[in-house]
Formats: sequence, C-alpha cells, structure tokens
Amino acid sequence: MPTTLIRHAEILVTMDAERREIPDGGLFIRDNVVEQVGPTNELPDQADGVIDMRGYLVIPGLINTHHHMYQTLTRAVPAAQDADLFNWLKTLYPIWANLTGEGVYTSALVAMAELILSGCTTSSDHLYIFPNDCRVDDEIRAAQEIGLRFHAARGSMSLGESEGGLPPDRVTEKESDILKDCQRVIETYHSAVPYSMLQIVLAPCSPFSVTPDLMRETVSMAEKYGVTIHTHLAETIDEEQFCLDRFGRRPVEYIEDLGWMGSRVWHAHCVHMSETEIAHFGATNTGVAHCPSSNMRLASGVAHVAGPKGLIAQHVPTGLGVDGSASNDGNHMLGEARQAMLLQRVKGDPKALTGREALELATLGGASVLRRDDIGSLVVGKAADLIGIRLNKLDYAGSLHDPVAAIVFCAPQRVDWSMINGKVVVDDGQLMTVELPPIIERHNQLSRSMMRGE
Repeated sequence: MPTTLIRHAEILVTMDAERREIPDGGLFIRDNVVEQVGPTNELPDQADGVIDMRGYLVIPGLINTHHHMYQTLTRAVPAAQDADLFNWLKTLYPIWANLTGEGVYTSALVAMAELILSGCTTSSDHLYIFPNDCRVDDEIRAAQEIGLRFHAARGSMSLGESEGGLPPDRVTEKESDILKDCQRVIETYHSAVPYSMLQIVLAPCSPFSVTPDLMRETVSMAEKYGVTIHTHLAETIDEEQFCLDRFGRRPVEYIEDLGWMGSRVWHAHCVHMSETEIAHFGATNTGVAHCPSSNMRLASGVAHVAGPKGLIAQHVPTGLGVDGSASNDGNHMLGEARQAMLLQRVKGDPKALTGREALELATLGGASVLRRDDIGSLVVGKAADLIGIRLNKLDYAGSLHDPVAAIVFCAPQRVDWSMINGKVVVDDGQLMTVELPPIIERHNQLSRSMMRGE
C-alpha cells in the first residue's frame, strides 16, 4: 500500500483525547489510514509521497451533518429573501417541483465543491423531494466523482396539503413507493465497513410533511438494515404549534412516541427545546445538527448549544450543518463554525463558545452525530481526512500568535489543500477532481430553467 508523509506543518491540530496542537507536526499515512502522528522529527523521513506543509495549519477535515444540496439552484430567490420557514417553503415548493435528475446531480457537484473548498471532507445531504424521476442516485454519483465522503439521506414527503400537511400534493410521494425505494437504495449503496465513503440514511422530512406511520416504518427499516435515521425537529414555533394542533404534543414528545430517540438518530436544528428535553437527548444519546446560519436567515431562533443546560454540557452528540443552500445561501464549513461561535455569544456571554470549541463541533462533534468512529480527528487508526490552510494570507495578518483561533475568528477562507481518504482533492487552492467552470455554467442554466418552470 502506498505511503504518504505530511511534515513540517506550522501547527498540527489532532483533536485527540489531549487536544494536542503540535508545532512542526506531521503524519505518516498508509493508503487511506493515519499510521503515525507527532513532531516531524519523530516520523519516518521517507515515504512514497512527501508533502511539505511549512506555513500551513493542518487540522482534521470538517464534517457537515445537515444539508439540502439541490437548493444551490434557488439561492437568494427574491420572494423568499425575507420569509420565515413556512412561508419560505411555500414560496419555493412550486419552484422545486421543476427539479430534474440532472439538476440534482449538478447542484450536488456545486454544493460539494463549495464544501470541499471550505474544509469539508465528509457531508450528509437530506434530499427529500423527487419530482420528474429524480433519485438519490443522482447525488451519489456526484459524490463519487468529486471524492467527498458522503452520507446520502434518502428523504421523503408524504403528507400533502390535501391531508393537512405543508407541501403541495404534487411534490409528495406514496408511502409504499418511499419505503420501496429506501430499501433499494440501502441494498444498492450502503457500506458500513470502516472508512466507508458512502452510507445511506433514512430521512422523512419533518413532522409537517410525513405521517406518523411513515416515521414508524422508517424506524423498523433502519433497525433491520442497521442504518441511521434523520429528520428536522423543533426548528420553529410554527412547527411546535403544528404538532400541538395535529398531534396534541410538542415536537420532541411526538417523535419520542414514534421511536425517534437513541444512538441511531439525529435531528436537525432543535432550536425550540426545553432544558428537560435537551437533558433527555443527552441521556438517550440522540444527536443534533446545529445550523446557525439557516436559523438566523429564517429568523427561527437560537439553539441552546452552550451553557450549563445546553447541548454540549448535557452530552448531546452535536455537530454543525450548513443546511440548505437556499436558507444559508452558501456551503462554507469554516464559516458555519465561526457563525456558531458568534451566535452563542449573542445573549451576553463572551466565553459561551470558544473558537476551539467551534472547531470541535465541526470535527469530533460531526463524527459523533454521524455515528462514525473512524473520522473527526488525526489519530492513529483514523481515516486520512485532513485539510491545510496557508497562514501567510492577508486575511490572517496580525493573528499568527494563535493561528488555530484565527481560522475561526477571522473572515472565513477557502482551504489551500485537502486530503480525503488518503487522496489529495485540493492542491494550491484548486479542486483537483472535477472541472468547475462548465459545471457552474450548466448549473446556472438549470437554475434559470427551474425559475421559469421550463
């Protein structure tokens, strides 16, 4: 198996148990696995490939735990710019009804390229709308081509307006068809081996777009196949009121009755949760994808991440999600880490979330949410997923007394180098796996066609 020596990093951030930050650090990698970590002078001096990282900060690859990549096609839509979640969805559902398989594939390439260039090496995506013969296979193909470690969440909507749900009937599916395709996707693609590049997640969209029966059937299928499950939860007050009106329970009470708690489960947002509910998430090892930019963009509120009663202190597996590209309008993981840090300080505590804690959410936290023990840190036996950021940039001038904090406190930058599963995918700031200009051109054509309903 080929070997790679990464050496002379200005600082190597390991995210190991001691949270070591190693000056003049490096790694010895065999194939796609980290074999040695430490100061450069303690590592082998030869390998099949040697990469000198002088002037770079090297950290574990960032992990995105919630997203809707198809939404890159509908960023900054004028009618949705100043809407809350429910009105934002009602504005965009008719446009998304024009989505095609090519649109899913091309939008995924665009979103994945942005993510990789922002430091992401593993991402989940929640695709829940399937008009015009769209399939989750379309974005899986994109992930395989671009080289991103991927958790494909086969989402679904079955509760249309005619039955009291939020989405129009024409963007929903029959539940029998949903379950049949979920089974197909798992049996075709899911890989649970160590260092897997592709896993399948089952992901009914939300309490206001699927039935209780589908939620229960999803749990049964997930247990049968040993896969994880994911949905939106407690994102807005409107959702809370919907659950109270329709089910007579708050969102967390409702999903717990359906079996949606435990180590197989993670929920996106969780903005409107009580202290008791947060503690219960911790006790049951139920995960949360915190999406600060989207929550701010849609005025949904501030999730209780920091503080003695918050998600972190209550031992809730917590990671970051850039969320839908039309409710964030970007795909930048370092930017999301910065936003998470700043947002937790808004209520008046300047120590609520530190820069290093934000980076931990984006690495170890994300791995815990996706239930992966083979990514998220640079330690022996973990996957070779790591990124390098050149420190002699204008944007970091005056901050090199603490470059680890600088990449969160300073304006978010693209990474200069990235390795995923032992393969270099970004070099000198350039994505190496796909040619971006024709993808961007086609993406914009598809976006215009969707907006015009063609």
